[in-house]
Amino acid sequence: MREEGTIRPWQSSGRPALAVATLVAAVLTLLGGCGGAGPQTPPLRTSAAERASWPRSPADAVPAVVERVVDGDTFVARIGGRRDPVRVIGVDTPETVAPGRPVERYGKQASSFAERWLGGATVRLAGDVEPRDRYGRLLAYVWLPDGTFWNALLAAEGYAEQLTIPPNVAFAELFGRLVAAARQRHHGLWAARDPTTRRRTSAAREVKAPVPGPQRL
Repeated sequence: MREEGTIRPWQSSGRPALAVATLVAAVLTLLGGCGGAGPQTPPLRTSAAERASWPRSPADAVPAVVERVVDGDTFVARIGGRRDPVRVIGVDTPETVAPGRPVERYGKQASSFAERWLGGATVRLAGDVEPRDRYGRLLAYVWLPDGTFWNALLAAEGYAEQLTIPPNVAFAELFGRLVAAARQRHHGLWAARDPTTRRRTSAAREVKAPVPGPQRL
């Protein structure tokens, strides 16, 4: 029996993705956007149809209540009766809370974006090969209450770069495409900057690499 709150590795459901995406797009269009955020939330750059084309959460995704947003790619959630820090997989937002490091460009905007969409929300989580990173944070793919893929939204809206760390690569191709499109359109952190530049060196980014771990919590 699976322990309550355990996040299983991602597995494609094989459902007819196009039909599902079309139906969800129609619903989102009628509702005027995604998520459960209030009327103060600015409109998204992505369309409802585009968001609906992204992968949906698997049937066995674990519900989690977001208690606190740490920054754009990290939050603390209540999962199956316990409190856990969660790090989204595959994308990387600018730093705002790293000890001994300055706040990075567009970091506050990314954190505010996460606070608007995640704060107090009940999201759904699915894992990949490694359940936790070297800091003990759960590694997760995250879906908003309306089914929007949060990791993809961060990339597409221009709040995150791609950060691919094998073996957690289930959606690496998707994130790569979304980041490239956001960069080309000068969305978010890519606005008014050289689109070939990155925020920090590869050596600095390697500190986020997870250590090998078990397949399941």
